[in-house]
Amino acid sequence: MIIIGADYHPGFQQIAFVDTDTGEFQERRLQHREEAEKFYRDLAAQGMQVHVGMEASGQARWFERLLSEVHFELWIGDAAEIRAKRVRKQKTDRQDAQLILQLMLEDRFPKIWVPSWENRDLRQLLWHRHRMVQARTRIMNQLQAVALNEGLRCKKRLWRKHGRQQLESFRLAPWASRRRRDLLELLDGLNPTIAELSRAIEQEAEKFPEARCLMTHPGVGALTALAFVLIIGRADRFQCGKQIASYLGLVPLEDSSGNRRRLGHITKQGSSMLRFLLVEAAQVTARSIPEWRSKYFHLAMRRGRKIAKVAMARRLAIALYWMWRKGWDYERVKKFGSHAGQLETGRGVQSNTE
Repeated sequence: MIIIGADYHPGFQQIAFVDTDTGEFQERRLQHREEAEKFYRDLAAQGMQVHVGMEASGQARWFERLLSEVHFELWIGDAAEIRAKRVRKQKTDRQDAQLILQLMLEDRFPKIWVPSWENRDLRQLLWHRHRMVQARTRIMNQLQAVALNEGLRCKKRLWRKHGRQQLESFRLAPWASRRRRDLLELLDGLNPTIAELSRAIEQEAEKFPEARCLMTHPGVGALTALAFVLIIGRADRFQCGKQIASYLGLVPLEDSSGNRRRLGHITKQGSSMLRFLLVEAAQVTARSIPEWRSKYFHLAMRRGRKIAKVAMARRLAIALYWMWRKGWDYERVKKFGSHAGQLETGRGVQSNTE
């Protein structure tokens, strides 16, 4: 068997590999894509069993697909943990590849969970709609600025039929008029696209029992539920709600020492799209459930609206996690109350298996 440690870059990869049968150690620098593809396909043609390890990277889809085609096992590791295991003060591509190989040989490689190809493709649907909505929002903000400059103050009515007629009736300078016309055309083109993507998301959410269960929670629609299921992947990857909040970047930065405890803004690690969706959904939940509304206003009075929104989003993420973990819908959560989110230990495990 051949074990390969790869220091991956967009244009090339530095590899260090060893044949566990003969003990032969080699190093190479492979240019992307032709040279690297030839190297791995030649190993596959020789019938070699190969394990490849690399740090997590956002530009390696083709490489992952190549190793899947030739049936090589790929381990993707946590870059921060790999960096923490480095002893030397010097850092080069060769040393990085050697470190990854060493961690694999010593069974210390910090392997992380990797979503399936189907999962990744559905995430593209979510991201595409998210970016389209962001583009529409920017266009609407520009048109709203035009309307405000012309004295139209009612923001909510601007996108209705009467407001649209008023916006188009303003007499503007030639280039300002051209800008208004182009923005309206872009807006008219985006709306059908977003509606089509929203329907596709609703159809995909119906295929996931977990998403249908989460959609029973007030304020949680198909988009938020599907995004939560796809990005979290498996509920059993986490042991408690605090880990979910940390994974999604909804916990504060902490720099504490001795008797001094210092908390900062949230870490914003993880998926920015899911954080945005949870914040939006939590505001709807706060309007729908009296207990949540009371909690939100209490936090808003003490800490401000922004912090209150993030706190409610964190609470919603934890609630959705336990609903998924236990397979409960919202009606069952209401029946059992706040204790539904405790760790399944001791007597709790027995009661859940009965």
